[in-house]
Amino acid sequence: MRELRELAKKLLEEGTVSVVIGWEEGPRGVRPAFVTSPEDAEQLVFNSRSVHNLATYLNPRRPQVRRLGKPAVVVKACDAASVAALIRETQLKREDVVLIGVRCGGVVGRPDGPAELTPETVARRCMDCEKREPALCDHLVGEAQPAPPRGEGLGARLGALEAMPLSERWAFWAGELARCVRCHACREVCPLCFCERCVADKTVPQWIESSPHLRGNLAWQMTRALHQAGRCVGCGECERACPAGIPLALINRKLQQAVAERYNFKVSDDPGVPAPVGAFRLDDPQEFIR
Repeated sequence: MRELRELAKKLLEEGTVSVVIGWEEGPRGVRPAFVTSPEDAEQLVFNSRSVHNLATYLNPRRPQVRRLGKPAVVVKACDAASVAALIRETQLKREDVVLIGVRCGGVVGRPDGPAELTPETVARRCMDCEKREPALCDHLVGEAQPAPPRGEGLGARLGALEAMPLSERWAFWAGELARCVRCHACREVCPLCFCERCVADKTVPQWIESSPHLRGNLAWQMTRALHQAGRCVGCGECERACPAGIPLALINRKLQQAVAERYNFKVSDDPGVPAPVGAFRLDDPQEFIR
């Protein structure tokens, strides 16, 4: 994308930023790139395999990235919502980052997969996405894009799962979560897992067992999911990074629905919109208090 490369080169030459975080072609598909010189801006790409949510590199748990200096980050619409969440939760100041928005028509499920967007290859999160361009950005590049191909998105998968009897749903999740190897890849890739010390790492007291068995896995995955309630933007990076292929996005989508129903809140790319967690309203429903 020539427009993206020229803008990145200009920002670096002018000293507006010290690093541009985008994507490049690698030996195994598209991967994140950290461009610190104008000459290297030529390696930047954006296409259907630019799946990574680069907002994760703005996470305050990544001091090695902050040491590079003021960044410019290339963001899709779902990525921009993650940046807004970091600003909302005072983990990032808006003036400390330059956002380069790219118009997006959807991405494939994996950065090393086929580039053609079809109902079989498109990422499930994209099937329900209505936004083609991010609102929260300093620069916007690329041409207008059509909506991605439609298939069985997360909403349809969740509906089918909820139609099962309770015993079958438990059997489904018990089988899925039993495969968790407790590598914490879901935590590491998430832009909103920014605690300096995770509850899963605490040993005194130990709240979550560290061994990869169903009891400990259930405690870990449910704790993480609840910590993301009202915060998760649905970028799907946790599910993509999971080496066991656990459908973590289904859990997050269910909690998104619950927060929308109970608090009338949908994750926004406007950092000024308060989230239910961290905000107080007199009209909050409190029927669970007895």
